Amino acid sequence: MTYPRRIKSYVLREGRMTDGQRRAMVARLGRYGIPDGLDRIDLGLLFGRKAPCILEIGFGMGGSLIEMAKASPEIDYLGVEVHRPGVGTLLRQIDELGLNNLRVACTDAVELLEKRIPENSLDAVHLFFPDPWHKKRHNKRRIVQPDFAVLISRLLRSKGRFHMATDWEDYANQMMDVMSAASGYINCAGDRQFSERPNYRPLTKFEIRGKLLGHGVWDLIFEKV
Repeated sequence: MTYPRRIKSYVLREGRMTDGQRRAMVARLGRYGIPDGLDRIDLGLLFGRKAPCILEIGFGMGGSLIEMAKASPEIDYLGVEVHRPGVGTLLRQIDELGLNNLRVACTDAVELLEKRIPENSLDAVHLFFPDPWHKKRHNKRRIVQPDFAVLISRLLRSKGRFHMATDWEDYANQMMDVMSAASGYINCAGDRQFSERPNYRPLTKFEIRGKLLGHGVWDLIFEKV
């Protein structure tokens, strides 16, 4: 039996890796990455303790994730990114700052979530500024779809939160439609309301520049019930 291939929400645009990024991938992924294999990840074993755990999908170059991990050492963070230059940069920063509460996965986020993250194990999932796939014919590639909302719900603990942010209004409205229709969630801001940016989500240079140009940013925070 054959199965239809899943439409991926990303395209690898690898770009040039610097020597530092490449060295970090070789020397530090084994220490700060997730172990190879197909088994479910024991998050307590991965971080060496039992603590709240937040997973961020698509951390880019890792600047915001580093800031959050530095600001909240009592929380464990797992970042997932497919673009190796960003992973290399984050690994180097983790090592330089001596952060023990941050681990990295260089892989397809959906495959990781489906196959390796235990159910009811995450306190929050962050999805900040995913690829908007703004052309209508490409909207099907957007990661926030009904099946994805169900998947995230399975992985969150009770009262765990799914926090999304985007600077594309059309995508923000699609996220709102998908999450408002998904069972097992409540909108933390009220029915079909967008949230104010919480203090824990750092402002990125990209976001600050966009605000100066009059671009909007929309945050959505939904809690598992």
